[in-house]
Amino acid sequence: MLDTTSFTDDILKIDPQEEVDYIVDQLRTTVYTKFKKKGAVLGISGGVDSSVVAVLCLRAFGRDKVLTLTMPEYDTASDTAYLSQLLIDKYKFRNINENIGGILKELKCYKRRNDAIREVIPEFEDDWKCKIALPKTHLTGQLNFFSVFVMSPEGKTISRRLDLSSYQKIVAASNLKQRVRKMIEYYYCESLNYADIGTPNQVEYDQGFFVKYGDGAADVKPIAHLYKTQVYQLAEYFGIPEEITKKAPTTDTYSLPQTQDEFYFSIPYREMDLCLYGLDNHVPAEDVARAIGIDTKQVERIYQNITQKKRMAKYLHSSPEIFNNVAPPEL
Repeated sequence: MLDTTSFTDDILKIDPQEEVDYIVDQLRTTVYTKFKKKGAVLGISGGVDSSVVAVLCLRAFGRDKVLTLTMPEYDTASDTAYLSQLLIDKYKFRNINENIGGILKELKCYKRRNDAIREVIPEFEDDWKCKIALPKTHLTGQLNFFSVFVMSPEGKTISRRLDLSSYQKIVAASNLKQRVRKMIEYYYCESLNYADIGTPNQVEYDQGFFVKYGDGAADVKPIAHLYKTQVYQLAEYFGIPEEITKKAPTTDTYSLPQTQDEFYFSIPYREMDLCLYGLDNHVPAEDVARAIGIDTKQVERIYQNITQKKRMAKYLHSSPEIFNNVAPPEL
């Protein structure tokens, strides 16, 4: 039984070698034996999750059977290519760069998003930078609502609270990016008879921080059982370049810099990991609060937010509904 009175960060410590051996074995069994595929394709972003998954695939399949893809677009951060190349160079990955900016422009991704922003900030121009963000609701007790932040080329900044309609249009347009990337990934999967490897960690998977049929689509998700803290432990074990591991996790979706916690989680990954673990393992809020260093009321608000996102994530995880009890074919 878990002793909640001694609840600390140590609860999430793993044996890296043991975990790597387990994941590598599962990857080989799933890709080779179950799916009858010859290797792995995955997109890399210069972030710690995709970097760790790429090295796991390297361990599982060997360099000749792993293809990494870099897929920048017009809003991609300036350091993404540099960080991705650090990983590629260190591990000698076979990589293909596919710039998807032109495809997104043809799909009117940027126009649709910008038009939605102008619904709340009429003076917004196409050459301005933008992002959307959440307040830190666990500190204030406020309701969750998104605001849009924009910046002109001269440095003028404006922020406004988003109404539901404008928010949904911005997100729908932005989600085209993840769906186009996944389309490119599956082109290479099918041309090589490889499996598509997803990169979500447990918090992203549990909380619905992915795009349905975008980055949420994959044949295998090898780190979806690992907290972000544990992914960093594997990154250290592998010797992932520090430039990657020291950078704050970002969405790399909007043209203004944006961390994952301001876009979706509202709190840094360490606190989020411990709160999710605490809620799932029935740890009292006061014990988690003591470990994190915030008050109990704030942890209770985080618990409420996690529970709400779990409910929302059920739709994202759902498979297509089939009527009249049609059973899938036996594998």
